[in-house]
Amino acid sequence: MKKILIINSSYYSNISKHLILNAKKKLIKEKFKIEILEVPGVFEIPIAIRKNVKKYDGFVALGCVIKGQTPHFDLICFSTFNSILNLSIKFNKPIGNGIITALNLKQAVQRSKTLKKKKPNKGSEAAEAVISILKNGPKKI
Repeated sequence: MKKILIINSSYYSNISKHLILNAKKKLIKEKFKIEILEVPGVFEIPIAIRKNVKKYDGFVALGCVIKGQTPHFDLICFSTFNSILNLSIKFNKPIGNGIITALNLKQAVQRSKTLKKKKPNKGSEAAEAVISILKNGPKKI
């Protein structure tokens, strides 16, 4: 059984709880073993992945960054996303990126809640990305 670590930034806990629920639902449905690790903010997600990279088959990164009045948003998002990508490539492990980047709280809430419409939330999308890589290896053309 493949093991997945969900790393959740708890900074916006009202947002991330919905992301976790949807990611877990998707992974459990596909019979993956899941563990969850809480970190204070999204900036800590890459180091949490790096510390656990040999213990798991894949990772789901969840959290939220909301733009403020300073360049902090751009710096945090760029460095975190780049670090996640680099870890995935370096260690050949799938990392689903379910970190919401929003201009305001309303946008973040819309992207985190389960909607009855066709659009899934970012937690389930990130889980689906990891599932896709782990279950559907390369295809012959």
